[in-house]
Amino acid sequence: METVNEARPTAPTTPAQPAARADDEPADLRRIAEGLVTQAAGHLEGLPRPWDERGGSAAGVATKSTPTDVVTASDHALEAFIRSRLGELRPDDAVVGEEHGSTAGESRTVWLVDPIDGTVNFLYGMPWYAISVAAVRDGVSLAGAVIEPATGRLWSAATGAGATCDGRPLRVSGATDLSLSLLGTGFSYRPERRVRQARMIGGMLPHVRDVRRAGAASLDLCAVAAGWADAYLEHGCNWWDWAAAALIAEEAGALVRTPGPTGSVPPDDGLGADALFAATPAIADELAALAREHGAADV
Repeated sequence: METVNEARPTAPTTPAQPAARADDEPADLRRIAEGLVTQAAGHLEGLPRPWDERGGSAAGVATKSTPTDVVTASDHALEAFIRSRLGELRPDDAVVGEEHGSTAGESRTVWLVDPIDGTVNFLYGMPWYAISVAAVRDGVSLAGAVIEPATGRLWSAATGAGATCDGRPLRVSGATDLSLSLLGTGFSYRPERRVRQARMIGGMLPHVRDVRRAGAASLDLCAVAAGWADAYLEHGCNWWDWAAAALIAEEAGALVRTPGPTGSVPPDDGLGADALFAATPAIADELAALAREHGAADV
């Protein structure tokens, strides 16, 4: 496709060409990712639920980049749990997590961990949050899994092997008419950027069926993979937000354009350097052009 270019990030520096492990195939990494998120969801059941606290002042809740960018004790506990399991299962691999940063490894494989994607939803007791884990090598996602703890739905993919939800193969929608297409999006925690995002989406809204803002990038991408939404566009997502789910969408047939999480910048395609875009193929070009027309590059 001429108008949507996928940029592959560069993985953290690791020793050149270490010996491969017996379980380094994408299918093996996928099984590990599925096990990690499933176990983490079980672990989450025993942790405090912040929505049980009233008045928005739940114990163990802090903020990060802005007062609206929250992190809970459960985010930290789940990431620690997943890191501990990876230390047992894959001790030579590097790990990059949302809450605890990066740890070096001796192998070429890097694990991307988002312990709770959709933390604001989790804080309020809304069910649209997820746990996401991906295995990445040389900046390319090889395998990943996303679990939705509230429903138990397990999404996963391995490169070249397709994507599934609870074992059932996924395929993007057959949408061909942009005006009848459902678009997912999200907004920054920074007020000034939200204004620009709202302006872009407001300009696009008359040209699509409707827009949804669920609050978890991983689940938005999985929705595209399942055909529940026809496309998704958001600026400012982090590598751990999409490392697993973008692969799931791509393996389900979506055309996917990812930002450069480790400093690499995608080609100047007019969508903005940190735009995350996924769409069913027949509408991808037209939707990308619409986003450009309404200021995607300036968001």
